[in-house]
Amino acid sequence: MASRWLDGRVVDSGASYLTATSPEFTGVVDDWLARGVVRAWTSEFAAVDERAPAEESCSRSVGPVRYSAPYGLRALVADLAARAGVRVAQSSPVRMIEPGPVVDGERFDAAVLAMPDPQAIRHLHPALEQERAMVAGRAWEPVLALLAGWPHRQWSPIDGVFVNGDSVLSWIADDGRRRGDEAPVLVAHSTSEFARPRLAEPAAAAADLVAATRRVLRIPGEPGWTYVQPWPFAKPAHRRDLPFFLSAGNVGLAGDGWGDPKIETAWRSGAELGRAIAERVGAG
Repeated sequence: MASRWLDGRVVDSGASYLTATSPEFTGVVDDWLARGVVRAWTSEFAAVDERAPAEESCSRSVGPVRYSAPYGLRALVADLAARAGVRVAQSSPVRMIEPGPVVDGERFDAAVLAMPDPQAIRHLHPALEQERAMVAGRAWEPVLALLAGWPHRQWSPIDGVFVNGDSVLSWIADDGRRRGDEAPVLVAHSTSEFARPRLAEPAAAAADLVAATRRVLRIPGEPGWTYVQPWPFAKPAHRRDLPFFLSAGNVGLAGDGWGDPKIETAWRSGAELGRAIAERVGAG
Protein backbone atom coordinates (compact mmCIF):
# COMPACT_ATOMS: atom_id res chain seq x y z
CA MET A 1 0.00 0.00 0.00
CA ALA A 2 2.53 2.49 -1.24
CA SER A 3 1.85 5.94 -2.67
CA ARG A 4 4.19 8.57 -4.12
CA TRP A 5 3.81 12.26 -4.84
CA LEU A 6 4.77 12.83 -8.46
CA ASP A 7 4.09 15.86 -10.63
CA GLY A 8 1.85 17.40 -7.98
CA ARG A 9 -0.41 14.43 -7.24
CA VAL A 10 -0.40 11.13 -5.42
CA VAL A 11 0.11 7.92 -7.43
CA ASP A 12 -0.27 4.39 -6.07
CA SER A 13 2.99 2.58 -6.79
CA GLY A 14 2.29 -0.73 -5.04
CA ALA A 15 -1.08 -2.46 -4.67
CA SER A 16 -3.61 -1.24 -7.23
CA TYR A 17 -6.87 -1.67 -5.35
CA LEU A 18 -8.60 -3.59 -2.59
CA THR A 19 -11.57 -5.95 -2.43
CA ALA A 20 -13.68 -7.01 0.55
CA THR A 21 -15.14 -10.48 1.06
CA SER A 22 -15.25 -11.17 4.82
CA PRO A 23 -17.97 -9.50 6.94
CA GLU A 24 -15.40 -7.98 9.30
CA PHE A 25 -13.30 -6.33 6.60
CA THR A 26 -16.41 -5.33 4.66
CA GLY A 27 -17.45 -3.35 7.75
CA VAL A 28 -14.11 -1.53 7.68
CA VAL A 29 -14.50 -0.73 3.97
CA ASP A 30 -18.10 0.45 4.47
CA ASP A 31 -16.85 2.90 7.10
CA TRP A 32 -14.17 4.15 4.70
CA LEU A 33 -16.82 4.57 2.00
CA ALA A 34 -19.11 6.54 4.30
CA ARG A 35 -16.28 8.93 5.16
CA GLY A 36 -14.95 9.26 1.61
CA VAL A 37 -11.64 7.56 2.42
CA VAL A 38 -12.21 4.99 -0.34
CA ARG A 39 -14.35 4.99 -3.47
CA ALA A 40 -15.89 2.17 -5.46
CA TRP A 41 -13.73 2.08 -8.57
CA THR A 42 -14.88 -0.69 -10.91
CA SER A 43 -15.85 -4.36 -11.13
CA GLU A 44 -14.70 -4.80 -14.73
CA PHE A 45 -11.25 -4.76 -16.30
CA ALA A 46 -10.03 -5.48 -19.79
CA ALA A 47 -7.91 -8.54 -20.49
CA VAL A 48 -5.42 -8.54 -23.35
CA ASP A 49 -3.70 -11.66 -24.63
CA GLU A 50 -0.62 -10.73 -26.62
CA ARG A 51 -0.38 -14.30 -27.97
CA ALA A 52 -3.83 -14.26 -29.63
CA PRO A 53 -4.76 -12.91 -33.08
CA ALA A 54 -5.61 -9.19 -33.00
CA GLU A 55 -9.34 -9.76 -33.46
CA GLU A 56 -9.42 -12.15 -30.48
CA SER A 57 -6.84 -10.53 -28.21
CA CYS A 58 -9.12 -8.35 -26.03
CA SER A 59 -11.88 -9.42 -23.65
CA ARG A 60 -13.56 -8.24 -20.45
CA SER A 61 -12.82 -9.59 -16.97
CA VAL A 62 -15.69 -9.12 -14.52
CA GLY A 63 -15.10 -9.62 -10.80
CA PRO A 64 -15.89 -8.11 -7.41
CA VAL A 65 -16.01 -4.38 -6.79
CA ARG A 66 -12.51 -2.95 -6.59
CA TYR A 67 -12.05 -0.03 -4.24
CA SER A 68 -9.46 2.71 -4.59
CA ALA A 69 -8.42 5.60 -2.35
CA PRO A 70 -8.65 9.22 -3.57
CA TYR A 71 -5.62 10.15 -1.44
CA GLY A 72 -3.65 6.97 -2.15
CA LEU A 73 -3.86 3.54 -0.54
CA ARG A 74 -1.22 4.53 2.00
CA ALA A 75 -3.83 6.92 3.45
CA LEU A 76 -5.86 3.92 4.59
CA VAL A 77 -3.03 2.74 6.84
CA ALA A 78 -2.71 6.20 8.35
CA ASP A 79 -6.49 6.33 8.88
CA LEU A 80 -6.56 3.02 10.75
CA ALA A 81 -3.74 4.12 13.04
CA ALA A 82 -5.30 7.51 13.73
CA ARG A 83 -8.75 6.13 14.55
CA ALA A 84 -7.26 3.48 16.83
CA GLY A 85 -5.19 6.07 18.69
CA VAL A 86 -1.97 4.24 17.88
CA ARG A 87 1.28 6.19 18.12
CA VAL A 88 3.41 5.43 15.11
CA ALA A 89 7.13 6.23 15.06
CA GLN A 90 8.59 6.49 11.57
CA SER A 91 12.17 6.63 10.32
CA SER A 92 13.27 4.43 13.23
CA PRO A 93 14.92 1.41 11.62
CA VAL A 94 14.84 -1.87 13.55
CA ARG A 95 18.07 -3.81 13.33
CA MET A 96 17.64 -7.00 15.35
CA ILE A 97 15.04 -8.87 17.39
CA GLU A 98 16.47 -11.22 20.01
CA PRO A 99 14.78 -13.64 22.44
CA GLY A 100 12.79 -11.83 25.11
CA PRO A 101 11.67 -10.31 22.82
CA VAL A 102 14.39 -7.68 22.87
CA VAL A 103 14.42 -5.14 20.02
CA ASP A 104 17.76 -3.39 19.58
CA GLY A 105 18.52 -3.82 23.28
CA GLU A 106 15.06 -2.83 24.59
CA ARG A 107 12.65 -5.40 26.00
CA PHE A 108 8.99 -5.45 24.87
CA ASP A 109 5.91 -7.55 25.63
CA ALA A 110 5.79 -8.61 21.97
CA ALA A 111 7.40 -7.80 18.63
CA VAL A 112 5.87 -8.15 15.17
CA LEU A 113 7.47 -8.21 11.74
CA ALA A 114 4.81 -7.48 9.08
CA MET A 115 6.85 -7.70 5.90
CA PRO A 116 7.98 -10.18 3.22
CA ASP A 117 9.87 -13.24 4.47
CA PRO A 118 13.29 -12.27 3.01
CA GLN A 119 13.13 -8.93 4.84
CA ALA A 120 11.82 -10.39 8.10
CA ILE A 121 14.56 -12.99 8.43
CA ARG A 122 17.25 -10.26 8.32
CA HIS A 123 15.92 -8.91 11.63
CA LEU A 124 15.59 -12.23 13.47
CA HIS A 125 18.51 -13.26 15.68
CA PRO A 126 19.92 -16.75 14.94
CA ALA A 127 18.72 -17.84 18.39
CA LEU A 128 15.11 -17.40 17.20
CA GLU A 129 15.20 -20.69 15.33
CA GLN A 130 11.45 -21.33 15.20
CA GLU A 131 10.67 -17.85 13.90
CA ARG A 132 13.42 -18.00 11.29
CA ALA A 133 12.21 -21.40 10.09
CA MET A 134 8.79 -19.88 9.35
CA VAL A 135 10.23 -17.33 6.90
CA ALA A 136 13.13 -19.29 5.40
CA GLY A 137 13.28 -20.78 1.94
CA ARG A 138 10.10 -19.51 0.26
CA ALA A 139 10.67 -17.90 -3.14
CA TRP A 140 9.29 -14.43 -3.86
CA GLU A 141 8.50 -12.79 -7.20
CA PRO A 142 9.74 -9.28 -8.04
CA VAL A 143 7.90 -6.54 -9.96
CA LEU A 144 8.89 -3.22 -11.47
CA ALA A 145 6.14 -0.60 -11.37
CA LEU A 146 6.21 2.10 -14.05
CA LEU A 147 4.50 5.35 -13.04
CA ALA A 148 4.04 7.60 -16.06
CA GLY A 149 2.21 10.83 -16.83
CA TRP A 150 1.20 12.16 -20.26
CA PRO A 151 0.36 15.77 -21.24
CA HIS A 152 -3.19 14.59 -22.05
CA ARG A 153 -5.11 11.34 -22.48
CA GLN A 154 -4.07 9.45 -25.60
CA TRP A 155 -5.74 6.08 -24.96
CA SER A 156 -9.24 4.65 -25.05
CA PRO A 157 -11.17 4.76 -21.74
CA ILE A 158 -10.02 1.94 -19.47
CA ASP A 159 -9.84 1.27 -15.76
CA GLY A 160 -7.32 -1.54 -15.78
CA VAL A 161 -5.92 -4.15 -18.14
CA PHE A 162 -4.69 -7.64 -17.33
CA VAL A 163 -1.90 -8.31 -19.84
CA ASN A 164 -1.43 -12.00 -20.62
CA GLY A 165 1.28 -13.62 -22.67
CA ASP A 166 3.59 -10.60 -22.67
CA SER A 167 7.26 -10.77 -21.75
CA VAL A 168 7.30 -7.27 -20.22
CA LEU A 169 3.93 -6.34 -18.69
CA SER A 170 1.33 -8.11 -16.56
CA TRP A 171 -1.03 -5.26 -15.57
CA ILE A 172 -1.85 -1.63 -16.36
CA ALA A 173 -3.99 0.67 -14.19
CA ASP A 174 -5.40 4.02 -15.22
CA ASP A 175 -4.49 6.05 -12.13
CA GLY A 176 -6.65 9.00 -13.14
CA ARG A 177 -9.80 6.91 -13.34
CA ARG A 178 -8.74 4.99 -10.24
CA ARG A 179 -8.28 8.20 -8.25
CA GLY A 180 -11.31 9.85 -9.82
CA ASP A 181 -9.59 13.01 -11.10
CA GLU A 182 -9.08 11.73 -14.69
CA ALA A 183 -5.40 12.71 -14.65
CA PRO A 184 -3.50 11.26 -17.67
CA VAL A 185 -1.41 8.94 -15.48
CA LEU A 186 -0.85 5.20 -15.90
CA VAL A 187 0.80 2.63 -13.62
CA ALA A 188 2.10 -0.52 -15.30
CA HIS A 189 3.42 -3.60 -13.48
CA SER A 190 6.06 -5.77 -15.11
CA THR A 191 6.28 -9.52 -15.21
CA SER A 192 8.59 -11.12 -12.66
CA GLU A 193 10.82 -12.43 -15.44
CA PHE A 194 11.35 -8.92 -16.78
CA ALA A 195 11.96 -7.44 -13.33
CA ARG A 196 14.37 -9.98 -11.90
CA PRO A 197 17.55 -8.99 -13.84
CA ARG A 198 16.74 -5.26 -13.67
CA LEU A 199 16.24 -4.65 -9.94
CA ALA A 200 19.68 -3.13 -9.44
CA GLU A 201 19.01 -0.35 -11.97
CA PRO A 202 15.22 0.03 -12.23
CA ALA A 203 15.34 3.44 -13.92
CA ALA A 204 17.11 1.86 -16.89
CA ALA A 205 14.01 -0.26 -17.52
CA ALA A 206 11.76 2.78 -18.03
CA ALA A 207 12.11 2.90 -21.82
CA ASP A 208 11.14 -0.76 -22.28
CA LEU A 209 8.22 -0.44 -19.85
CA VAL A 210 6.96 2.70 -21.60
CA ALA A 211 7.27 1.05 -25.02
CA ALA A 212 5.29 -1.99 -23.84
CA THR A 213 2.60 0.20 -22.27
CA ARG A 214 2.26 2.27 -25.44
CA ARG A 215 2.08 -0.91 -27.52
CA VAL A 216 -0.65 -2.54 -25.43
CA LEU A 217 -2.81 0.59 -25.18
CA ARG A 218 -1.87 1.95 -28.65
CA ILE A 219 -0.66 5.28 -27.25
CA PRO A 220 0.89 7.47 -29.97
CA GLY A 221 2.98 9.83 -27.83
CA GLU A 222 5.65 9.61 -25.16
CA PRO A 223 4.93 10.42 -21.49
CA GLY A 224 6.05 13.72 -20.00
CA TRP A 225 7.50 12.05 -16.91
CA THR A 226 8.26 8.55 -15.62
CA TYR A 227 9.32 6.86 -12.41
CA VAL A 228 10.15 3.19 -11.87
CA GLN A 229 9.55 1.64 -8.44
CA PRO A 230 11.28 -1.71 -7.80
CA TRP A 231 9.53 -4.29 -5.61
CA PRO A 232 12.02 -7.14 -5.04
CA PHE A 233 9.50 -9.10 -2.95
CA ALA A 234 6.16 -8.20 -4.53
CA LYS A 235 4.43 -11.50 -3.80
CA PRO A 236 5.29 -15.04 -2.68
CA ALA A 237 5.65 -17.70 -5.34
CA HIS A 238 3.58 -20.07 -3.19
CA ARG A 239 0.75 -19.20 -0.83
CA ARG A 240 0.86 -19.98 2.89
CA ASP A 241 -2.35 -21.16 4.54
CA LEU A 242 -1.58 -19.90 8.06
CA PRO A 243 -3.05 -16.40 8.68
CA PHE A 244 -0.14 -15.42 10.97
CA PHE A 245 2.47 -16.84 13.33
CA LEU A 246 3.06 -16.09 17.00
CA SER A 247 5.90 -17.88 18.75
CA ALA A 248 6.03 -18.91 22.40
CA GLY A 249 8.47 -16.05 22.84
CA ASN A 250 5.90 -13.48 21.62
CA VAL A 251 7.48 -12.75 18.27
CA GLY A 252 4.81 -12.40 15.60
CA LEU A 253 4.90 -12.62 11.81
CA ALA A 254 2.10 -11.28 9.63
CA GLY A 255 1.27 -9.59 6.34
CA ASP A 256 -0.16 -10.20 2.89
CA GLY A 257 2.22 -13.14 2.42
CA TRP A 258 0.13 -15.10 4.93
CA GLY A 259 -2.62 -16.21 2.55
CA ASP A 260 -3.53 -14.80 -0.85
CA PRO A 261 -1.39 -11.69 -1.48
CA LYS A 262 -3.93 -8.89 -1.25
CA ILE A 263 -4.85 -6.01 1.05
CA GLU A 264 -7.69 -7.83 2.81
CA THR A 265 -5.27 -10.64 3.66
CA ALA A 266 -2.82 -8.16 5.19
CA TRP A 267 -5.59 -6.56 7.28
CA ARG A 268 -6.95 -9.90 8.46
CA SER A 269 -3.49 -11.24 9.25
CA GLY A 270 -2.60 -8.21 11.36
CA ALA A 271 -6.00 -8.09 13.08
CA GLU A 272 -5.90 -11.76 14.06
CA LEU A 273 -2.30 -11.56 15.25
CA GLY A 274 -3.10 -8.42 17.25
CA ARG A 275 -5.96 -10.17 19.02
CA ALA A 276 -3.76 -13.18 19.78
CA ILE A 277 -1.06 -10.95 21.28
CA ALA A 278 -3.60 -8.96 23.33
CA GLU A 279 -5.10 -12.14 24.73
CA ARG A 280 -1.72 -13.59 25.66
CA VAL A 281 -0.25 -10.42 27.12
CA GLY A 282 -3.48 -9.61 28.95
CA ALA A 283 -3.60 -13.10 30.40
CA GLY A 284 0.00 -12.71 31.56
